Amino acid sequence: MLKIGVLISGRGSNLQSLIAACAASGFPAQIACVISNKAEARGLDHARAANIPALVISHRDYADRPAFEAALDAALAQHQVQLVCLAGFMRILTAWFTERWRDRLINIHPSLLPAFPGLDTHQKAIDYGSKLTGCTVHFVRAEMDHGPIILQAAVPVFPEDTEETLSARVLKAEHKAYPTALRLIADNRVNVFEERTFISDVPASDEALFSPPKL
Repeated sequence: MLKIGVLISGRGSNLQSLIAACAASGFPAQIACVISNKAEARGLDHARAANIPALVISHRDYADRPAFEAALDAALAQHQVQLVCLAGFMRILTAWFTERWRDRLINIHPSLLPAFPGLDTHQKAIDYGSKLTGCTVHFVRAEMDHGPIILQAAVPVFPEDTEETLSARVLKAEHKAYPTALRLIADNRVNVFEERTFISDVPASDEALFSPPKL
């Protein structure tokens, strides 16, 4: 069983999907701890309800970012974490932390990277007239929203979409994508070579996605 630690800052929507996946029979990972930098994060309640250790390590309690990240690292080590999952963790991590956890630190981002890194991804997709958007699970590097891509899921963008409706559609994809990516890693099917991931035992398909659907 791969032991994972989940870092959150808010409601814990993706955390819930990981908790549900790890609770399923035969899933090859378990959540060793959930850590939030905000005591009021609702995601902590999801962890407690599932009897998962829920910790608060506030960045405001430390003099600088290195001290905060050292505390995070110590807590993860204490719980014997092997893989860290960022799930709405709203702190930029330094190169020290991302290198220390290199290829053992993953994130989910609500766009098809490298398109639309950063914030306001759904509004950007609408403003650019994108016909497809989605989410990306990737290994984390020091550069924001950058790193070898593990898995992507695409959803259509409709002409009548608002930021809220598109966000809800992408979030449904996120809740499927993150546990799927975690299973691939826990099953030792993901390898990183020259900043690209190679996933074993995946059926090849050249089927294209169309939005709007092809006539």
